Amino acid sequence: MIYALLALAVVAILIVGLYNSVISLKNKCDEAWSDIDTQLKRRYDLIPNIVETVKGYAKHESGTLEKITELRSQAMQSKGVEDKEKSENMLSGALKSLFALAENYPELKANQNFLDLQNKLAEVEDNLQLSRRYYNAVVRDFNTKIQVFPNNLLAQMLGFTSRVFFEAQAGEKENVKVSFKEEEK
Repeated sequence: MIYALLALAVVAILIVGLYNSVISLKNKCDEAWSDIDTQLKRRYDLIPNIVETVKGYAKHESGTLEKITELRSQAMQSKGVEDKEKSENMLSGALKSLFALAENYPELKANQNFLDLQNKLAEVEDNLQLSRRYYNAVVRDFNTKIQVFPNNLLAQMLGFTSRVFFEAQAGEKENVKVSFKEEEK
């Protein structure tokens, strides 16, 4: 009888320990996602200033500026990792195109406000990349924890499911292609 109680106590301790470690990793995943959201908010706040600065110099590029504004709105409204990932990758590509396009406007490239905004955005992008890496590392640890045996049995019973990685899409891994077309006046 004592051995049965002792074995039951050991199993209970193992289950509690496993549960607590899974909850800890789940909370780290949520925290890491919150860090990404914070960086995205900083990016969203910079974009209108960048667009307004570029408007004054690149009047022929209104289509590009409208597209960035539209993609920003879509990204802000997206929910979930997959949806957010897709919209953020499209926005990143559009911003890269905007800065590549700015090369065609020497006055814009020399504008101190534009340079400051470009530097701030570069800083945000670097922080965002670090946040994505941390998120993906925590997701990897969480997914591994709930997928290995015997953890997978308990995780399945408690409703834990694998998290999705935040990855760059194929288009984001390629160089930005920019073509300069002048609109008719």
